[in-house]
Amino acid sequence: MTNVLATNISFTINGTPRTLSLAPWVSLLDALREHLDLTGTKKGCDHGQCGACTVLCDGKRTLSCLTLAVMKNGSNITTIEGVGQPGRLHALQQAFIDHDAFQCGYCTPGQICSAIGMLQEGRAQTREEVKELMSGNLCRCGANNYIIDAIMEVKDQPR
Repeated sequence: MTNVLATNISFTINGTPRTLSLAPWVSLLDALREHLDLTGTKKGCDHGQCGACTVLCDGKRTLSCLTLAVMKNGSNITTIEGVGQPGRLHALQQAFIDHDAFQCGYCTPGQICSAIGMLQEGRAQTREEVKELMSGNLCRCGANNYIIDAIMEVKDQPR
């Protein structure tokens, strides 16, 4: 980028150090999708209301569409591409498959990243608490019950 307003931003993304030169108004979502080709993170509403853009920043759930990339300089970021690998899926990815917890699949990356962050928070003990803490992630296809089933299965697994 030749823009004089560009700022060098360094992150560790999915375990790999990366440095980008970005304008200060570039969202984390656009940095991931347009500058790093990590298209697993989805742009849904672009207003922080649907959760499709959820990634983990330093282990915490983050709406990447509402976060400026410059705000995460030095952070460890995990996108859906860093959650599991073919043949070595994360337990939540496998549970989503087992419970048919997706229909169109558009929201699935954000749902899985959000669920991982929520489980790391350790606050959700009941199905109702899981539903409440996942309420910022919308599934327009109506697979919410299956998503909660998948999360409950993994929540109850020994770690």
